[in-house]
Amino acid sequence: MRIHRLDIEAFGPFATAQHIDFDQLSAQGLFLLNGATGAGKTSILDAICFALYGSVPGARQEGKRLRSDHAAPGAEPRVVCEFSARGRRFEVSRSPAWERPSARGRNGFTTQQAKTLLREWVSGGWEEKSSRNDEVGAELSDLLGMDRDQFTRVVMLPQGDFAAFLRSKAADRLELLQKLFGTQRFEAVERQIARQAAEAARAVEDNAAELTILLGRAASEREQLGLSDAVTDVETAAGAPEVWLAALETELLAESVRRNDEASAADARAVRLAEQLQEEQDKAQRHARLAAGMQRRVLHELAAARALENKEKLGGHRRAAVLGGQLEAVDATEGKYRSALGDRDKTREQLLSAGLDAAHPVAALEKVKSTLAVLDARLPDERRMEDVASRLAAKREEHSNHLAAAQAAAESLERLRADESALRAGMEPLEPLAAQADDLEREAAAAAGLVSVVSRHAAAAAELKDVSERHTQARSKTQDLRQAWLDVREARLANAAGELAAALAPGHACPVCGSNDHPSPAAAARSALSIAQEEDQANQLFEASEKALERIAEEVSSAAQLLAGLAAQGGSADPDESAARLVASEAAALEARKARGALDKLRSKQDALAKRITLLQEEHSGSMNAAMQAASAVEVLQEQHRALEDELEGLRQGFPSLRERSGALTSQRLLLQAEVDAVNELQRAGTARMEALAALERALPGSGFSSAEDVRRELLSASDVVALEKAFADFEAEAARLDELFAGEDLVMAAKEVSIGELPLPEDELSVAKTEAARAMEAAKELALSAGLASKAARSVQRIRVEYRNLAEAGREPRQHATLLAGLADTLRGAGENNYRMSLNSYVLAARLEQVAIAASERLVAMSDGRYTLQHTDARAARNQKSGLGLEVVDEWTGQRRDTSTLSGGESFMASLSLALGLADVVQQEAGGVDIETLFVDEGFGSLDEQALEQVMDALEGLRDGGRVVGLVSHVAEMKQRISSQLHVVKGRHGSSVVVAEAMPA
Repeated sequence: MRIHRLDIEAFGPFATAQHIDFDQLSAQGLFLLNGATGAGKTSILDAICFALYGSVPGARQEGKRLRSDHAAPGAEPRVVCEFSARGRRFEVSRSPAWERPSARGRNGFTTQQAKTLLREWVSGGWEEKSSRNDEVGAELSDLLGMDRDQFTRVVMLPQGDFAAFLRSKAADRLELLQKLFGTQRFEAVERQIARQAAEAARAVEDNAAELTILLGRAASEREQLGLSDAVTDVETAAGAPEVWLAALETELLAESVRRNDEASAADARAVRLAEQLQEEQDKAQRHARLAAGMQRRVLHELAAARALENKEKLGGHRRAAVLGGQLEAVDATEGKYRSALGDRDKTREQLLSAGLDAAHPVAALEKVKSTLAVLDARLPDERRMEDVASRLAAKREEHSNHLAAAQAAAESLERLRADESALRAGMEPLEPLAAQADDLEREAAAAAGLVSVVSRHAAAAAELKDVSERHTQARSKTQDLRQAWLDVREARLANAAGELAAALAPGHACPVCGSNDHPSPAAAARSALSIAQEEDQANQLFEASEKALERIAEEVSSAAQLLAGLAAQGGSADPDESAARLVASEAAALEARKARGALDKLRSKQDALAKRITLLQEEHSGSMNAAMQAASAVEVLQEQHRALEDELEGLRQGFPSLRERSGALTSQRLLLQAEVDAVNELQRAGTARMEALAALERALPGSGFSSAEDVRRELLSASDVVALEKAFADFEAEAARLDELFAGEDLVMAAKEVSIGELPLPEDELSVAKTEAARAMEAAKELALSAGLASKAARSVQRIRVEYRNLAEAGREPRQHATLLAGLADTLRGAGENNYRMSLNSYVLAARLEQVAIAASERLVAMSDGRYTLQHTDARAARNQKSGLGLEVVDEWTGQRRDTSTLSGGESFMASLSLALGLADVVQQEAGGVDIETLFVDEGFGSLDEQALEQVMDALEGLRDGGRVVGLVSHVAEMKQRISSQLHVVKGRHGSSVVVAEAMPA
C-alpha cells in the first residue's frame, strides 16, 4: 500500500484546506515531518488512519475531537486520501460527525452525520464504489489486509508503541501475522481435517452402534421365547460376539424343532375331539328338526277347513269383478255430474253479487275482453306519465337542494373573509420583529462568545499573575545561587595562591614570577579538592535553577500571548456589561423567535383560509348553475305531464289509474269466463252419466246377477282380496314344504334312529364335550404360536448373524481410517504427540516469523554496530500454552540469548524498527501477502546517542534501493540536516498549516 495524496480541511489543528503530495515527498524514499510541539505532526498520521479506517489510532480516538476548533462554524471537517494497493488506485473521502450551525437546531446547532465515499481510478476516470460507511470499511479492510490496530502497529508506529509487536504475546503475533501473510487457508486445512476426523469417528460410532443393535436384537429374540439359560447373555459375550451368535442360533433351532413336535401332537388331539363333537351336534340338530316338523304337520291339518272357505269367497268376487268396470263408470260419472252442477250454481251466484248479466254471460265476456284490449294499449302512456312525475319531483328537490347549498356557501364565505381580515390584522405587528430574528440571533451568539472570552481573559490574567510571581521568585533564587557560585569560585581563586606556595621549594623558580627566592609564601585556607567540589555543587545548583527559570519564562510568555489574544478578542471588556448585554440580546432574540414562530403559524392559517375561500367560491358558483339547470328541467317536465294527463283522463272513467280500471275489468272477465266454463262442464257431465247407466243395464243379464246391488254384495275390497289370496297361498305352500321336509335325508335318518332307539346326548353331556374340544383347540393354537415364534426367532438370528459378519467386515477399514485421521487432526491442532503444542497455522507462521527475524537482523546488526541480532525460537511455552512464535535477542558480544524485554529504550527502538522493516520486506515478497510500501515512524529517535542515530539513519536511507518509502516524525536537529525532503507543520493562532520544503544546508 502506497499513499499518493492527502487533503485535510477543518480536521485536528488544520482549520483551512491543506494539500500534501506524498508522491513529491516520497521521491527520495525518505522524508521528515517536523514542526513545533503541538503543531499537528501526529494529526497528519491521524488523518491518514481516519481516511482508511474511520477512526484515529489508540487512545486518541477517545479523548480527541476530530473537528478543528479553529475552523469557521460552517466549515465541514473532511479528509481525502488517494492511495494504491494490490495494483489498483483508490480515493477515499471521510467526514466525521460534527455539530453544524442551524437556526432550527437545538442550542443553535444540529448534528451532521458522518459521510464516506470510496472511488476507484478505472479507465482514465474516477468510478464511485460505495458511499456507505460499513461497506467502505469492509472493502478497505479486505483490500489492505489489516484492521486499524494492526495497521498502526506495522505501518504507522505511534509514539511510545515501537516495541509493541516486539514484546507481544504469541497469540497477538499469531493474529497479526495471519492477517499479513494470509494463512487462513492453513486454518481451513486444520478445520477440514478435524471435520473429516469427526465424520470418520461418527461413522465408526454408527457402525459400533449398529453392531450393538444387532446383538440386542438377537438377545431380544431369545428373551421373547422365555429362555433363561443354556447360552450366556450379550453383555458377557461381548468379547466373542460371533461365537455367541453361532451358539444362540444352534439353541434356537433345537428349541424350534421341539416346539413343532409338541404343536403337531396337540393339533391331532384337537382334531379328533372336534370331529366327535361335530357328530353329536349333527345328531341333536336332526332330531330337533324332526320334532319341529311333526308339530307343523298337525297345525296344517287344523287349518284346512278355513282355507276351503276362503277359496269360495275368492270365486264369487272374481265373477262380480267382471262388471266392476261398469259399476265404477256409473259411480264416476254421477260424481262428476253433481260436482259440475255445484260449480255452475256457485259461479252464477258470484255473477249476480257482482251485478253482471247472468242470463247472457257469453256476450258480456266478449264486451269485457274488447275493453281490456284498449286499456292495455294505453298502459305505456300511463307509465311514461308516472315516470315524468317522478323525474319532476326529483328535479324540484334537486333545485331546492342547490339553492340551499348556494346560500350556505355564501354565509361561509362571509365568515371566512372576516376571519382572514382578523388574521392580517394580527400579522402586521409581528412582521417587523420576525424579520430581525436572524440579526438578533447573531447578536446573542456574539454576546455569548464575548462573555466566554471575558471569562477566559480573567482566568488567563490570574494565571499570568501567578506565573509572573513564580518567575520573580525563581529569578531571585537564581541570582542568589549565581552569586553563591561566584563567591565560591572567588574563594577557590584566592585559595590558589596558597596551593602554589605549598609547592615552592628554596632555590627553585616560582611558576608565576620566576624568582628563586620566596620571602613570604601565602598560606592555603582549605584543600583544593574540597573547594573544587563545593564550586562544582554550587555551579550545578545554579544551572538547575537557571533551567527552571527558563521554563517558567516560557510559561510567562505563553500566558502573556494567551492574554493578549483574548484581549484582542474583547476579553478586557467589563464582565457585568458583557453579561447584561448577553441577557438583553438573548431576551430580544427569544422575543424575535417567538414572533417568527407566531407569524409562521398565522401565515399557515392564512394560506389554509385562502384555499377554503377559493373552494367555497367555486362551490357557490357550481350550486347556482346547478339550480338554474334544475329549474329549466322542471318547466319541461311539467308541460309533458299535463299533456299526458289530458289524453288519459277519458279512459279512466272514475278510476285513479288505467291499471286499476284494467284490474277491475280483469276480475269481471274471470267471473264471466268461470260461468261459461261451468255451464259447458255441466252439459258434458250429464251426457257421460246417461251413457254409463245404459252400458250397465246391457251387461247384467249375461253375468248371472239380477241387479247392480247383487253385484256390489259379492265384490270384496282390494285388501280383503290380497289377504284371502295370501292365506290360501300360504296354506298350499306349507303343504308343499312339509312334503319336502319329511322327504329329506336328515329327517328320514332321524326317524330311523328314533325307531331303533339311538337318541342324541343330553344337553349337559353335550356341553361338557364342547368345552373339552375347545380347550384342546386352544392348547393346539398356543403350541402352534409358540412353535412359530421359535422358528421365526431361529430365522431372525440366522439373518442377524449374517448381517453382523458383513457389517463388522465393512467397518474394519473405516475404523483404521478414523484412527489415522484422529491422529493427524490432533497433530495439526497442536495436541496428541505434537510436543511443541504448535498448530499447522502456527507452524507456517513460525517459518514466516523466522524469515522476518533474519530480515530484521540484517538491519539491526548495522544499527547496533554488530552487537545484536533477532532470532526466532520455537521453545515450548510455559503452562502448556501454544509455542512457535517466540522471539529472542542474541548479544554477539557475549554470545548469550535473552528476552526482548531486557533491551534498553534505544536498543528496543532499534530492534522494533528493524523488526517492522523486516516484516514489511517479508510480507511484500510473500505471494498473496499484504504489500507494505509506506512506513511511518512517529518519534523515538531522541533515545539514541549520536553513533546509534548515525547507524539507524544509514539503515533507513538504505530503504531507497527497495522502492519503499519511510516517513519520520522527529525533533532531532541532525535529522533535519540529513533528510532533504521535509514536510513542515507550522503552528499559528488560527490553526496549523503544512509546507513542503527542502532542508537548508548546515
